[in-house]
Amino acid sequence: MSIELNDLNYSEFIESTDDIVFIDFYSPFCPPCQEVLGILEVLTNYYRDKEVSICKVDVTQNPKLAQKYRVASVPLCVVIGKDKMVKSAEMGARADDVYFGMIDAQLKKKKSFFKKIFGL
Repeated sequence: MSIELNDLNYSEFIESTDDIVFIDFYSPFCPPCQEVLGILEVLTNYYRDKEVSICKVDVTQNPKLAQKYRVASVPLCVVIGKDKMVKSAEMGARADDVYFGMIDAQLKKKKSFFKKIFGL
């Protein structure tokens, strides 16, 4: 299960983790956002034993975080490196392999999406 971040717990979580952090900024009223939320479970399961935290932020309930990241459109997915800096961002619903690639770039892995899914 992905971690629900909000205006209150965000700073403490980011400062206390040594993980790479993938954040999906979404709205519950956005159909493409619902597609990405479905992918979060796959990401969470795949990276379970790695140094990666999969998180989500409801922008309708967390305006401070939405403003901090200048969220102009959802879904917006962001990867924060171990150095607490934003490493990459993708706006709009993307294919699963884009999200795996965003995370793997920080893990320095080059395994393809199909190898992850099918174990090839």
